[in-house]
Amino acid sequence: MTADVLPALRAKVRAAAHPAAEVCVCGTDTSVLADRPDGTVVRHGATVAKAHAAGTDLAGLAARLAVAAHPALAGILLPPHGPGTAELDGRPVTFWSYGTPVDREDPDAAPWEEAAALLARLHRTPDSVLPPGLPPMRGPAKAARAVARLRAAGPHPAAAPVLRAWAVLPAWARDEAPMPDLGTLCHGDLHLGQLVRSGNGDWLLIDIDDLGRGDPAWDLARPAAWFACGLLPPDECTRFLTAYRKAGGTAVPADSDPWPALDVPARALSVQTAAQAIAKSVAGGRPLDEVETSVIDACDRMAAHPPELAPDFAT
Repeated sequence: MTADVLPALRAKVRAAAHPAAEVCVCGTDTSVLADRPDGTVVRHGATVAKAHAAGTDLAGLAARLAVAAHPALAGILLPPHGPGTAELDGRPVTFWSYGTPVDREDPDAAPWEEAAALLARLHRTPDSVLPPGLPPMRGPAKAARAVARLRAAGPHPAAAPVLRAWAVLPAWARDEAPMPDLGTLCHGDLHLGQLVRSGNGDWLLIDIDDLGRGDPAWDLARPAAWFACGLLPPDECTRFLTAYRKAGGTAVPADSDPWPALDVPARALSVQTAAQAIAKSVAGGRPLDEVETSVIDACDRMAAHPPELAPDFAT
C-alpha cells in the first residue's frame, strides 16, 4: 500500500509547496524521508508531507495538532501548516516545514543538552494549554506492539529473555492498564531522530503521533536504556540528565537518585528495542548484530532482578 501512496503524496507536497502555481516553480526534486507502514514522509523544497498510518484516530490526531500549533509550544514543537488534515487512500496527511535533522555521522555533535531542555519545557506545559480529548501518550502502546511483532515472528532463541523482561514490568508499562500519571504533556517517542534544526537555527521536537498525557520519565527512558545496555557512555547520560534538571524538568528529582523514576520506562524501552531487533532479523533472514545482542543481554539481566535492584543511573 505504501508504494501506491508515494506518487499521490509527492503530488500533494508539491501542491502544498506551490499553492498558487499549477506546476513546480522551484525545480526541486521530491525526496522520500521515510517510508514505513506507520508513516510515509516526503519533502519538496521547504515543505514536508506526512501520510499517517491507516486507522489513525482522527480526533486524537486533531488534538495533537492543536498542541503543536499552540503559541505556548512555540520554540518546543515544530508547528504544522494549518490545523486540518488532507486525506490520501484512507490515511490522514499533515504538512510541515522542513528542518535539518541531527547528523548521524557526527555523534560528538549530538544535541543532548538541547533535547533535554526541550523536554523539560514540554513537561512543564500548563494543563490549561492542552485541548480536550488529548489522548494518553503512546509509549507503552508502541512497546506492546513491538512485543506482539516479536511473538508473530515465530520461535527465536533470543526471544525468551526479552519476553521474561517484559513479563516482570507493571501492567501500565505493557499497555495493559492506565498509566498512573496522566498529568504531564509527553512526547512519547523521544530519540535524537525526533529533533530538527529550524531555519533560525533553533532545535525543535518533531513527530506528534505519540504525543499525549503520561509519565514524563518515559521521554527520558531511551538514553537511560542505552546507558543500561552499554550503548551510551556515562558522560553523555550525565550531560542529558544534568541539562534536563537545569531546565526544570519534572520527570526526576532535582537532587537525588533518578533511577526509581526511570527504571520501569528504561526497561520497557530496552524490551521494545530488543523485540524490534529480533523481528527485523527474522524478516531479513540475518543474524543479530553486536548492538542488538547487547540489548537482548541487558533484557536477560533485567529479567533476573526486580526493578528496585537496578543499577544506579549516571548522576
